[in-house]
Amino acid sequence: MPLPLSTVIRPYEWGSRTALPELLGAEPTGRPQAELWAGAHPAAPSSVDGTPLDALIERDPAGMLGAASIARFGPTLPYLLKVLAVEKPLSLQVHPTTAQAEAGFAAEEARGIPIDDRVRTYKDPFHKPEMVCALTAFHGLCGFREPRETAALLDGLGVPGLRPWATALRTEPPAKALRTVLTQMLDESSRPVLAAVEPALTGVYAGIARAHPGDQGVLAALLLNHVELEPGEALFLDAGVPHSYLGGLAIEVMANSDNVLRCGLTGKHVDVPELMRVVEFAPSAPARVEPAGNQYRSAAAEFTLVRHDLTDDPDELPAGLPQTLLCLEGEARLTPDLTLGRGEAAFIPAGAPATHLTGKGTLYRVLPGIGS
Repeated sequence: MPLPLSTVIRPYEWGSRTALPELLGAEPTGRPQAELWAGAHPAAPSSVDGTPLDALIERDPAGMLGAASIARFGPTLPYLLKVLAVEKPLSLQVHPTTAQAEAGFAAEEARGIPIDDRVRTYKDPFHKPEMVCALTAFHGLCGFREPRETAALLDGLGVPGLRPWATALRTEPPAKALRTVLTQMLDESSRPVLAAVEPALTGVYAGIARAHPGDQGVLAALLLNHVELEPGEALFLDAGVPHSYLGGLAIEVMANSDNVLRCGLTGKHVDVPELMRVVEFAPSAPARVEPAGNQYRSAAAEFTLVRHDLTDDPDELPAGLPQTLLCLEGEARLTPDLTLGRGEAAFIPAGAPATHLTGKGTLYRVLPGIGS
């Protein structure tokens, strides 16, 4: 049967103080409320009657996850569902492939670096593909822009210190140019250029500089595509793609990992040599995800996101796979006997019988992208 979940709010400093409370019908705390987590990640697991969801899964992996999910992803919930409330730019970041994560995690374990050490890069041996689906107007940076276009942008700023980078971007092969320029932007020697660039910035880049003055990630941000999403539009972020979210409210679903390599726009650890190993140095357009009906599927097998516009006509939810549900508007009724109000979540174990969903409002559901 469906299990009601108590979710976790993460108060990161880039979060909005009002957007999540307004969305969830809750009172503001006065502190930033950046992310709502609904899932079984050990850093902030949801709970059922006080018991963490990851502990319940560990007790009965077959009943909670099902044979198909375990065979593909092992005895852990393969995805994590979040709601993001972005008021200030997040750190500019990339995520590793599975092979990179396994090697990096093993190396740091062998060196004895504690998981919670600020210089620890790999928190687990897993990749972290992710997808965002906008709930409001939402925008960010995603993937390297074509180098010649970036060269024109740099030239337009009128800062002499940018000319060598613009020349490299215009004349060298794209992969070589992007690697060279990003490496130099993140080096301490770039600080005089950064000081001259910040007053010349306009638009979203000026906003990034205001939020993170003196951060070399401001320079790195100039290399990336700016992407805007309207409500209901979605974007997929694969391994190696540099990105940052700049503002707005969105559903985010990802593989159940916490591996992040930061390029800047942060006070956290930036491991430039490892970053350069993981970044995919190739121009790429933002990978938009077109929904098929009410389903958002991506290249990641760990998750499929489904939007339900609830009515009295029941939607039948399949059995056999672990499913996480979050009601964001109105009221959702799940058989046999669970009602979710605004901001409330539930987990349907794989071993539960098929569940019927009715109500009025909007609910998002995540399940593994295998056989869904």
